[in-house]
Order: sequence, then C-alpha cells, then structure tokens
Amino acid sequence: MGKDIYESPLSSRYASEYMLHLFSPDTRFQTWRRLWVALARAEHGLGLPITQEQVDELAAHITDIDYAVAEQREHEVRHDVMAHVYAYGKAAPTAAGIIHLGATSCYVTDNADLILYRDGLRYLRGQLLSVMRNLSVFAREYAETPTLGYTHYQPAQPVTVGKRATLWMQDFRTDLEELDFVIDSMRFLGCRGTTGTEASFLDLFDGDGDKVDEMNRRIASEFGFEKCFSVSGQTYPRKTDSRILNVLSSIGQSAYRMANDIRLLQHDRQVEEPFEKNQIGSSAMPYKRNPMRSERICSLSRYLMADAANAPMTASTQWLERTLDDSANRRISMPEGFLCADAVLRLCQSVTKGLHVNEEIVRRALREYLPFLATENIMMEAVKRGGDRQELHEKIRRHSMAATARMKKGEACDLLDRLAGDPAFGMTREELDAVMEPKLYIGRCKQQVERFLDECEPLLRDAAAADGQISL
Repeated sequence: MGKDIYESPLSSRYASEYMLHLFSPDTRFQTWRRLWVALARAEHGLGLPITQEQVDELAAHITDIDYAVAEQREHEVRHDVMAHVYAYGKAAPTAAGIIHLGATSCYVTDNADLILYRDGLRYLRGQLLSVMRNLSVFAREYAETPTLGYTHYQPAQPVTVGKRATLWMQDFRTDLEELDFVIDSMRFLGCRGTTGTEASFLDLFDGDGDKVDEMNRRIASEFGFEKCFSVSGQTYPRKTDSRILNVLSSIGQSAYRMANDIRLLQHDRQVEEPFEKNQIGSSAMPYKRNPMRSERICSLSRYLMADAANAPMTASTQWLERTLDDSANRRISMPEGFLCADAVLRLCQSVTKGLHVNEEIVRRALREYLPFLATENIMMEAVKRGGDRQELHEKIRRHSMAATARMKKGEACDLLDRLAGDPAFGMTREELDAVMEPKLYIGRCKQQVERFLDECEPLLRDAAAADGQISL
C-alpha cells in the first residue's frame, strides 16, 4: 500500500502479526472455503449426490484464491459471497455445481466470524495471562516493600508496592474469568437456511430431520465447536458480539486503571515504566522521561471501551429474522476491537515486564508523611496510658494542621516534636521515633499478596505454557 493511502494505526503500529493475520482477507476467505468443504463433506457422508472426488477437489483449492476473479465478479453481481462461490468454482470446476448447496450467505460469513472470534479470544487469553504473570513476579518481589498509600490521591495508610500490583492483577483475573465464560459459551451457527428454519436441508434430505442435525453436528465438530445455537434467524444472535466486545472493553478498563496508576506514580518518580537507552522523551525537553507506553495504553483503552458500544446498538436493532444494517458496522467494530485489545495487552506486557521501582524515592515519600500516618497508633497508645480518645484526637488534629502549615512554607515537619511536648500524650521523642518503622503500618499486605498469588498459580502455569504462542 502506498503512503498516499490511509492505513489504520492498529494495523501499521500497534497490533501483533498474529492478530493481523487472523483478520486478514486470506484467513477470512480461506475459512469460507473450509466451511464449503465441510458442508460438502457432510452432505456427501449423509447420502446427497456429491462425490468424494468433488469434496477432494474443493479441499485441494482452499488457499489458491484468485482475488482478481472474485473482485471482478463482485463488481458485476454486487454480492461478495456469490463472487467467491464463482471464483471457487473456477478453481474446482468439477465441484462448481455443488458449492454452497442448500446454504445461505450467512453459513460462511457468520460461521467464519465465530471461528475467527473464538481463535482471537483464545490468543488474547494467552496475552492476558502473560501480563498477570509479569505482575505476579513484580508483586512477589515487592510484597513487603512499604510505600505510601493513597485515598482520594491524598496520602493515606501505607501499603506495599507488591500489594498495589495485586490490585491491578486482580482486575485482570476478573477479565480472565469473563473471557473464559465467553469462550466456553460460544456456539456455532451451523447451516440453518435463509430464515433459520433449515427448510432447504429438510428438502434435500427428504424430510429427515435427524440427518439435518447430524450434518450440523459434523460441521460444527470439524471446527472445534461442541454445540450449535438451538434456534436462530438467518444469522447467529448478535448478542454474541455484545458479549465479546464487552469482555474486550473490560480488559481495556483494567489496563487503563493500571496504566493510569503508573502514570501517577511516575509523576512522583516512585515507579517508572521501561525507558530504553536511546529513547527520546521530548523533542523540546531532552531531560524528560514521559510514561508514553502507559499513556498509549490509556489512549487505546478509551477507544476500545467506546468501540464496545457498537455491539449492543447493533444487537438491539435487528429486525425479525434478518436485517443487513449490522454488516458494515461489524466489519469495522469487531476486528478493530480485537486489534485494539491485542495492542493494549502487548503494551501491558511490555510495561509490566520492565516496571522499575525507585526505592529510595518511595522511602523518602513515606518518611515525609509517616508522622501523620502513625498518629492513629500514637493516639491508641496514649489512650492505653490513660488518655481520653476524643481529646487526643482534637489535639492531634491541631498539631497536624500546625505542622502542615510549616511544611507549606518549606520548613521541616515538626509533628513528632509537638506531640512529644504535649503532656496529654505522655510519650518521649524517643518513644515516638520507635514507632516510625514503616512495616508497623502495612498490616497483612505481605500475607495478602502471597495468598493471592498462590490462588493464581494454576493460571500462571497456563501463561508459561502459552509463551511459545505469544508474539511480544
């Protein structure tokens, strides 16, 4: 393609070779031909006047698609499926008369889509597991490394670096559970005829409904599907597309949340995404280390979440047994949803594999706020020594506001000196310094991390097994 023609950034910049190939014309139209072979094979096996030689001839010409012939024919007849039936017949002339026997266009278009979507979801599952595995390694390494916690993006009780990573990982595990449900729930359309009644096949098989069921069972099995939809119109239910794009949107939501957290932490230089030796952060400010991968994750995830709105709008506006206003939308929204989710997860893998913690900056930020964060423990200790909880709370509030006012002027925090000098607390500065150990305030972070990672271990073994199939 020349540089004077628009090209999608999802194709040229972001998506993997696997996903680009999966949604390529070759894969789509070869899948159509495989479906025509499967139909002919099943019809032959169930006694229709189709010879083994015709089936074999069709099977020998799955990949040699003459696109020029198909495009010329489509220009003439304005029908893509019939154009490819024609081109297939030119390649396999003795079988030309039995191609597509009894079928309607949606036999190839819809079943092919279901095959591609199923394979795409399986691939994304491997990518999702790889992100989770990277996060698990990171979480275990920093399981007990204290860091400043935030609520409302204001300093709060300490957590650990590893515990925070498990929050991201838990979101992705939820996505994995939804993804597995969608994959396991997928059904094949089968060959159902123009309005889903199977009337054409009932006629071909002389009224034998069992043979119609067996034909559909054989075709579905050939493509790895255990079940067909029990009922359908001409198409498979477009609610299936909603389920698929919803789970892709869910992955985008989790990725956005993680990447946005990383952007916030990189602003404070506590945690940084990978930055290569020769990478340029800014054309004007050479000192900068912009979190460009995390920003890209957020940008693409927004597109992915918005794209998911296409499927419910299409599903809700289908007319009776079939309408064609779904087609143009689905040609764009479904492949681009997969390409975008693929791009997001590839970036997530890159970020999580090289995530860097600036531990001294983490410690410094925690030390600055720890006197404030320890005040609840100090108050409890003072109560044990005979103090009044409500009075102590008010004193801490006043001392904290005064210490904060000093800090806003650039002066050092003197909260501990103020508390040590207040007889209501009955504690020396040395006693107060003794409770300035960050690990006293992280609760069960380490245990929570270890328990969560142990729960995920069986899934992470799947990620290791999938490595050879994942394009990073």
